Amino acid sequence: MFYNPPLYFKTMKRFIIVSISILFLSACKKKDTEIAIYEETWGVTKPTHFPESVYDFENNTQTQSRFELGRFLFYDPILSLDSSVSCSSCHAQEHAFSDHNIKFSTGVNGNTGHRNAPSLSNLIWYSDFMWDGGVNHIEVQPLVPLTHHLEMGETIPNILLKLNNSAFYKTKFKEAYDVHEISDQKLLQAITQFVGMLTSYRTKYDDYINGQGSYTQKEKNGLSLFRANCVYCHREPLFTDFSFKNVGLDSLNEDIGRELITQNSADKGKFKVPSLRNVALTYPYMHDGRFFTLNDLLDNHTNNAVNHFLTDQYILGRPHFTNSEKEDIIAFLKTLSDYYLIGDPALSPPNR
Repeated sequence: MFYNPPLYFKTMKRFIIVSISILFLSACKKKDTEIAIYEETWGVTKPTHFPESVYDFENNTQTQSRFELGRFLFYDPILSLDSSVSCSSCHAQEHAFSDHNIKFSTGVNGNTGHRNAPSLSNLIWYSDFMWDGGVNHIEVQPLVPLTHHLEMGETIPNILLKLNNSAFYKTKFKEAYDVHEISDQKLLQAITQFVGMLTSYRTKYDDYINGQGSYTQKEKNGLSLFRANCVYCHREPLFTDFSFKNVGLDSLNEDIGRELITQNSADKGKFKVPSLRNVALTYPYMHDGRFFTLNDLLDNHTNNAVNHFLTDQYILGRPHFTNSEKEDIIAFLKTLSDYYLIGDPALSPPNR
């Protein structure tokens, strides 16, 4: 089920030599032909055991040149006010595109954010974004970190000015989108070309459910416990139901969460249910990064949730796991780690 190279081709390009005369084609002509074939077959892999994605690239057709442009932008601090922070500063590949196992990220001028940076994997299956669901389209999502004063602190007009003054980016946008002037739409679409390819589906769990791998007895026990107790919120295979829940972290919520967006007091303290894919790699946990271990996380969800009138009743009704049961669940959760994602050189910082 794995692809080589590991960055997701819909089909592999194949070259058939039909005449010895091909050997005499000019290097330039051959290169043009290969690029055209390569871009035509470029695209994100959608695993057969996944549901249909929300975002389908219909109005932002995938090509290699667009992906590479998005990759450059993702790793380039030019998008921040003082050129000190890039998207990758808070979403590192080695941590499944979450931050470096810290509670809050550091932005421009040494500013510290107030919510934990989540993993960016499998975003094309999301219909809304951010912990409070304040953004409802993947192409719009970058606007928040780009312009937030605690994160990258820039303005879109100033970003476009810098990019349009860059011969490198002028060339890259011309190659990718055939435009002479870089616009905010093309900027956001290019970033989406990269983050939309951060799919996580090559794990021990995926092998197991597809009949291509085996589990230890502890992992099997953990999966059974998980399915009996956790799928209400963390549904397979994406391990989230994309809803917003108050899981009883506090009796008084300093961060009102979803209520900030809906202005509905019933949403106070609700935050998006995060995917558990790569959960062992993306600690600390919760919107404020308060739990640094999976054991502490399980304790809150089964033993220590605050019985507040807004706390989700399913959380309050969970059984207390024994230490052995917690060990089994954690053993299972570790099978959701995608080492292909964090090691794929095509997703690493590009050479310029």
